[in-house]
Amino acid sequence: MSLQGTKYLSQCDVDNYDRNGYVIVEDAFYPAEVEAMIHAIEAGSSLGPHTRVRTDAEGKKTKLAIWHQLGNDIWAAASTSPNLVNNVRILLRQEIAFFHGKVMLKEAQTGGAWEWHQDYGYWYDQGFLYPRMLSAFVALDRATRENGCLSVLKGSHKIGRLNHVQTGTQFGIEHDRMALVEPLFECVYCELAPGSILFFDCNLLHSSDANKSDHHRRSFITAYTALGNPQIKGQLCADEVCQSAAPNAILEAARLVPET
Repeated sequence: MSLQGTKYLSQCDVDNYDRNGYVIVEDAFYPAEVEAMIHAIEAGSSLGPHTRVRTDAEGKKTKLAIWHQLGNDIWAAASTSPNLVNNVRILLRQEIAFFHGKVMLKEAQTGGAWEWHQDYGYWYDQGFLYPRMLSAFVALDRATRENGCLSVLKGSHKIGRLNHVQTGTQFGIEHDRMALVEPLFECVYCELAPGSILFFDCNLLHSSDANKSDHHRRSFITAYTALGNPQIKGQLCADEVCQSAAPNAILEAARLVPET
């Protein structure tokens, strides 16, 4: 669906999310907002201290920057965009808290793969008691099969949390178990235009191939939890309502990003 003219998912969209574990929203961010976020990446902005590298099973590398606190920059504005926050509330059917945001840099020809995994496979070990959580993947470059778009197993969130093991510097589903699970579900390649959002359940099985194309696949991903979802160890996110930013907050924040 497209958010042109509306900021809210329909009941049909919510039903599809409940059934399939994901829903795609096209044209959620204006081209100028996408351009501002890409400029922030290329300028370095506030990502440097948060950047780390993950390797896949073949040793290929993907860069990511992750943070758990909302600051006063373009990424905080993007994380609290009304088109994200309002629709996460609708999908989780209650008030929400911001968990973390990250920028994924899957660079042309070198960006590595991500093994089949569930986000709750990580987040359970980080202390969240209930899987009342989801992620929102925002495409900044066009995401295609050639440059390693996200793949999802449609409806696989209904399995519940599976065991994860280390592969490279990532954690993914045990290979023997995955070989039995994968044929049971339709694999969907989530090709996205820049500015589109993929909302997906924290137990949805997903992966992405290495980027063997000549085009970058940069993305911005935010994670949210239901407000009051107990964290039985650690305190990785603030137990407070995630407020929506002003509609023009991304472009206002972009004025603070230095020119390259």
